Amino acid sequence: MLLKLRGEACSRRLREGSMKTWRGLVLIAAAMLGACAVPSTLDHSGTSAPTTNEKTIFVIRHLHKAQGDDPPLNKEGAAAAERLADMLEDEGILATFATPTRRARETAAPLSNRIGVAITEYDARNPEALVASVSAIDGSVLVVGHSNTVPDLVERFGGYPAPRLTEDDYGTIFAIDPMGNVEELPVD
Repeated sequence: MLLKLRGEACSRRLREGSMKTWRGLVLIAAAMLGACAVPSTLDHSGTSAPTTNEKTIFVIRHLHKAQGDDPPLNKEGAAAAERLADMLEDEGILATFATPTRRARETAAPLSNRIGVAITEYDARNPEALVASVSAIDGSVLVVGHSNTVPDLVERFGGYPAPRLTEDDYGTIFAIDPMGNVEELPVD
């Protein structure tokens, strides 16, 4: 009888140990499946849908400018600035940044007016301060720069690869997602 009780106790401990091991394996499997699952931000077509927690940094060179010292946008640039606002007004942008040049501020102005935020000016010679300001914002932002600053800014915001711009390049938005992917979007 004593052997039978010891045998039953041993069997019970083995079953309990097996159950603990089994529960552990189930938890590990669930964690692994969760890590591989398709994010809930994908719509039925398999494309990414924006979420409120997702931060995208939109960097653009100012749009077409007129001639002169501190020139404004020309007619083409002003129309493109309106199209830029059309494209970005529903992207959850919480702040806009532009250098103090007239052409950069005028590029950001239509969007800033629509979303109700002031344009924050930044010093193009101090990109570290701009990166710190943008990092402190918990949401998407628009940064307007220049042909000689946009590539560096894209890299400083974690984007790869950095774009190459010339003095004649206007109207491309560089959208940097939280993973550092850079998508080039033409201002239509």
